[in-house]
Amino acid sequence: MPGLGTLINAAAIIAGGIAGLFGRRLLKERHQETVLKATGFAVIFLGASGTLAQMLAVSDGGHALNASGTMTILISLALGALIGEIINIDALFERFGAWLKQKTGSGGDSQFINAFVTASLTVSIGAMSVMGSIQDGVYGDYSTLAAKAAIDFVIVLIMSSSMGKGCLFSFIPVAVLQGGMTAAASLLAGCMTEPMLNNLSMVGNILIFCVGINLVWPNTIRAANLLPAIVIASALALL
Repeated sequence: MPGLGTLINAAAIIAGGIAGLFGRRLLKERHQETVLKATGFAVIFLGASGTLAQMLAVSDGGHALNASGTMTILISLALGALIGEIINIDALFERFGAWLKQKTGSGGDSQFINAFVTASLTVSIGAMSVMGSIQDGVYGDYSTLAAKAAIDFVIVLIMSSSMGKGCLFSFIPVAVLQGGMTAAASLLAGCMTEPMLNNLSMVGNILIFCVGINLVWPNTIRAANLLPAIVIASALALL
C-alpha cells in the first residue's frame, strides 16, 4: 500500500522521541551537551558521505577517481539560498514550532523550537527520504523507508535525550513531505529520471551536512532556507 513506509517512519520517530525523553532524565547537562555534539558530527558525516557517493565515480579501470556535479551544487545552493531567504522558510518552521510549543503546553521548554526545527530537517531530507518515498509511490515498495525508520528512531532518540520534547514532533514534517512525495511519485512516475534522482540525493545530503554543522556550532546557517535548492537541482537535470 503506497504511504505505508511514511506511516512506519513517523511511528518510529514518535517512539524514538518518547524513549529519548525517558532517557533524558538519566543524563546530566554535560552528558546531554556531549551527546548533542556527537550526534552533530555523525549527521555531518552522513551528509558528506551521501553527497560524495553521488559526486565521485571510479574511471580508468579503477585507477582514477573523478568528481562531477560541482556546477549543479553551486547553482542549486546559490539560487536555492536566495529563494529560501526571500520566502524565509526558516521563519515558517520556527512559527510552526512556536505554535506547537503553545498547543502542547511546552511554554517552559526554551529549546522546544530549536529542537523541532533541527530534528525535522535532519529526518525530513536526504537520499533515503527522497528515494524511499518515490519507491513507495511508484512500486509500493516501502523497504527503504522502513530502513530509514530504524535510523530515524536512533537519531531522534539521541536528539530528544539532549534537546527535549520538540524533537518528537519532527514526525509531522516527515509525514507531510514524504507523504507528499509518495503521492506525487505515484502520479508522475514516468517523469522521474535517474539524473533528477541523483541531483536530489546529492544536494539533499548537503543540506543534511548543514544541519549537522548547526548541531555542533549552533545558528551557523539557516538550513531550512536552503530547501529550494533540492527543487532547483532536480530541474537542472532536465537541461
